[in-house]
Amino acid sequence: MGYRLSKITTKTGDSGETSLASGMRVQKNSPYISALGAVDELNCALGMLASKPLSSDVGGVITAIQNDLFDLGAELSQPGRFILASDRVEFLGQEIERFNASLPPLEEFILPGGSETAAICHFARATCRSVERMIVSLEEIDPAQSSVRLPYLNRLSDLLFVLARVLNREAGTAEVYWSSSVSRTPRS
Repeated sequence: MGYRLSKITTKTGDSGETSLASGMRVQKNSPYISALGAVDELNCALGMLASKPLSSDVGGVITAIQNDLFDLGAELSQPGRFILASDRVEFLGQEIERFNASLPPLEEFILPGGSETAAICHFARATCRSVERMIVSLEEIDPAQSSVRLPYLNRLSDLLFVLARVLNREAGTAEVYWSSSVSRTPRS
């Protein structure tokens, strides 16, 4: 494989435009670039998580997801091309089941946080939901005829929620349950 990025500074974006991989020129605030940027933010959040000490089990899943997100970015940068494979949605579903099987059932909502790794994972989960919203907006103007991107992101946010719980358990950190305003208000 040759060098993909031999020149980083091209100056072709100085006017507020950029090119998609398809060659199409778009404004840097176009829905395509917004969605690509959101995917990049999610991948960076997962990179922050991956930089922490993780079990090989969790770390391997995070690396697989980061590679999937590059596939998703490649798909978004080439309108009409579908790269993210449908079996990746199945992979996420299987990982949700596998990791969730060892967790106690939730009786209350939990607050994002706990251990540092769980907090980063919750941040990645919330970022994933932002990506999902961006892609819904993109598909309102350019409907995807066949893509697994929305089911993938929906499963991914669920998996990140489960992984945050796993990371708290591995760190020996108790989950903090939501206390509604009614339960926080002193009674007279």
